[in-house]
Amino acid sequence: MHVVMIGTGYVGLVSGACFADFGHTVTCIDTDADKIAGLKRGVMPIYEPGLDVLVGANVRDGRLSFATDPAEAIATADVVFLAVGTPSRRGDGHADLSYVYAAAEAVGRLIRGYTVIVTKSTVPVGTGDEVEAIIRRVAPHAEFDVASNPEFLREGAAINDFKRPDRVVVGAETERAIEVMRELYRPLYLNETPLVVTGRRTAELAKYAANAFLAVKIGFINEIADLCEQAGANVQHIARAIGLDKRIGPKFLNAGPGYGGSCFPKDTLALSRTAHDMGSPVTIVDAVIAANEQRKLAMAQLVVQAAGGNVAGKTIAVLGLTFKPNTDDMREAPSLAIVPALQAAGATVRAFDPEGHQEAKKHLTGVEFASGPYECLEGADLAVIITEWDQFRALDLTRVAALLDDKLLIDLRNIYGFEDAAKAGLTYRSIGRPTHEAPRAALAVG
Repeated sequence: MHVVMIGTGYVGLVSGACFADFGHTVTCIDTDADKIAGLKRGVMPIYEPGLDVLVGANVRDGRLSFATDPAEAIATADVVFLAVGTPSRRGDGHADLSYVYAAAEAVGRLIRGYTVIVTKSTVPVGTGDEVEAIIRRVAPHAEFDVASNPEFLREGAAINDFKRPDRVVVGAETERAIEVMRELYRPLYLNETPLVVTGRRTAELAKYAANAFLAVKIGFINEIADLCEQAGANVQHIARAIGLDKRIGPKFLNAGPGYGGSCFPKDTLALSRTAHDMGSPVTIVDAVIAANEQRKLAMAQLVVQAAGGNVAGKTIAVLGLTFKPNTDDMREAPSLAIVPALQAAGATVRAFDPEGHQEAKKHLTGVEFASGPYECLEGADLAVIITEWDQFRALDLTRVAALLDDKLLIDLRNIYGFEDAAKAGLTYRSIGRPTHEAPRAALAVG
């Protein structure tokens, strides 16, 4: 099949490369000429493990190409995906759909023959109806269907998520469109991937519901972590105990400094606004949104308290800036709240992130960026782990202690244990865990 992907952001580029790897012919379109020129040279606009190799292989094999002019590709396309940005609209938190609607109008003027236009962007319920109306207006005689095919990709694991998904959700209103989408995803049938076929509005809402539910799990375990600190309990043991319940599951039960990224903050807010407008507020989601914002600032206060109540004149080494490991994405990262709060408290911040420096420099001021984790730690008074990159999981804690003047390590991701930190000569502070843990044997399952 010939697939056109409008937008080469995170979703569009990963999806386009994976569809090409399935054997389809894919053209990725973007109005950013510099980005397209870079992609033609093999320069990725985002960091995603394995993406450069995947793109390069499919370009060489002739299945994947990039262009700024969509006319020729759309004229011969079987399926056109709209994978443009839907950022939160300033002032009210609704999803800004201007890019989606502009793309829909452009596509409508260019389609020739039966085409399925698919919203891959995360959009509020009812967006597909408006996309269909726009295309019908600009091309009243065109033969097309509009479908919804939300993405469920995790940054840092997106290629595996696309090729081995838990499910594929397709929302369409005609059998013809459904059959086209079945054929598009036929390579996944070998893995017996469930294809969930629904109405278009249901598919649109399913994406928001999924992200909101995961955000609720994160918000819940973070509040349980706070309770653990008051009760002398261990949040990691609690997460394991409840996560083994198949009704709950273990994922997204790691206590930390709050969620960030391109999806959860934007999508929970958009769902909240849509629900309020429809007179059916999602009060649980509203509470999680508020709690998550408070969580990030509370983490800065935790650092100050761990340092004795005052960080004025202190140099704090921050390890990890991106919202999660294996990405350079800084959108809504907890560090964007924590670092300025520490600076406002009088601290000097030195930071290291394996991939996020360039993006972080666009958002943070007055921060010294180090070339490695130990370079970041050297001469600092204390250290804070914000993002759990793999290279932070095996630090030489004795060396860490030697480099830090105050011998204080604050671990907002619970990477280390108290005994190991104490043996290295560190004062150690983590999230939701008592300083004296029960024997590990107590966690045995059998």
